[in-house]
Amino acid sequence: MIAVTTPTGKIGSELVPLLLAAGEKVRVIARDPRKLSARFRNEVEVTAGSPDNPEVTAAAFDGVEAVFLVVPFPFSSSDILKDYMRFVRPAAEAIRRRGVKRLVFVSGLRLAPADAVSGSPLATEIGNAIEETGSASRALWCAGFMENLLTQIEALKRSGTFFQIGHPDVKTPLVATRDIAATAARLLLDRSWSGRGGVGVLGPEDLSYNDMARIMSEVLGTPIRFQQIGSDAFKAQFVQAGGSSAVAQWLVEMRADSEKNPLGSLVRTAENTTSYTFRQWCEEVLKPAMQK
Repeated sequence: MIAVTTPTGKIGSELVPLLLAAGEKVRVIARDPRKLSARFRNEVEVTAGSPDNPEVTAAAFDGVEAVFLVVPFPFSSSDILKDYMRFVRPAAEAIRRRGVKRLVFVSGLRLAPADAVSGSPLATEIGNAIEETGSASRALWCAGFMENLLTQIEALKRSGTFFQIGHPDVKTPLVATRDIAATAARLLLDRSWSGRGGVGVLGPEDLSYNDMARIMSEVLGTPIRFQQIGSDAFKAQFVQAGGSSAVAQWLVEMRADSEKNPLGSLVRTAENTTSYTFRQWCEEVLKPAMQK
């Protein structure tokens, strides 16, 4: 049996059907089981509750062979380390106590070991918690998500413009969450690996914001343009939307880092270059969303 901590999220909702299609038994943790996709609601075991609750993770991981872990994005956190580890520690402890053999978890390019700043509290805490599980583990070092554009649907409809910090012509890796789910499924279904490590999930190509605007214009049949905004304006908008100033600053710093060195310590290979293109995503996800 495989446990999935975020079955209603963008990655988890794609992952669960892949595991079920492969004949695996799946148990999910869901705060509100009513929000589970109708595609698999009646085919999975459900542990109701939040994955930051030790009792919930202990029950959900009992008798499972592998765990897929995603930490919810700390949108409104005033203490990123504290809130991130609020989910990691209960999962790690339950994995250790229940003797789970394998763990696959979503990370970011800046948390790859060679990229983590020496002494970085977040990288150190995550690494220590994962090591203490005694489980074989694989981090998924993911590029930026294509799906993040969906938060700007209204701006795209209203003015044909999307906004972001960062320079318009700097190319960075971009991946669809369906490719992250496919990579996670491959690892979770493969019982041959051991030890600790990570796998890059980089999407098929690096794209600039201007590249994205051009592709969106071609797919949508209407002009789309990118508008760069300054870091202060971004932080003000983020806070106005309910986010915290700490997370806003964190995002600004990560974007600056990614522009300096888009792939971090990773090098593109056949293994970490996934196939689903931004053009395909625009055709199959963005275009229908724009028509609603």
